[in-house]
Amino acid sequence: MEKKLRFLTALFISCLLVSNIIAGKLFVLGRFVLPVAVFAYPVTFVITDTVSEVWGKKEANSIVWLGLIMNLVMTAFLYLGRVLPPAPFWEHQAAYEAILGMVPRIVAASMVAYLVSQLHDVQAFLFWRRVTKGRHLWLRNNLSTMASQLLDSVIFITIAFAGTVEGTVLINMIGSQYLVKLILALADTPFCYLAVRWAKKEGVAVNEG
Repeated sequence: MEKKLRFLTALFISCLLVSNIIAGKLFVLGRFVLPVAVFAYPVTFVITDTVSEVWGKKEANSIVWLGLIMNLVMTAFLYLGRVLPPAPFWEHQAAYEAILGMVPRIVAASMVAYLVSQLHDVQAFLFWRRVTKGRHLWLRNNLSTMASQLLDSVIFITIAFAGTVEGTVLINMIGSQYLVKLILALADTPFCYLAVRWAKKEGVAVNEG
């Protein structure tokens, strides 16, 4: 069980850091323009729901806070790489800054949205677990993730872009991002079941509620 928790923690942090790195690339999906991180970041909610279900609130919150710390560490090293003077023969400084030169406002928006949405996800999942008396994992997973993804979209887009675009554009950005996240949240339910079953296999759950 401990090895599985370590694996889920590593996967959580990997998906979180990767999503922040690749968030700068946008792609078109139908009528929506989205960051490619929209596929990596939802995985973190499946993991927190799995850890909440099997190991309980304390472990789930620990993973969330650890993710925040690792985010700060990554940001610090990326900034260091940006400000260190490049070697005279190295001609890729502009490309490095364009891809990895995180804008402080975007970083702040990402951090706040991450912390609020992830902590809410843990609380909401366990709340619905008590309400359903431990039944209907699909319902708990969806209700907690849908609400948390809405918080994440509203907080991130508002902090990152308020004042730089018109209000209608801001609302459209929030709506389009959340719609895709909502679809992905519904699609991740089978994976949540598989992850919980895998985590509980050959071991006894240590859920502290």
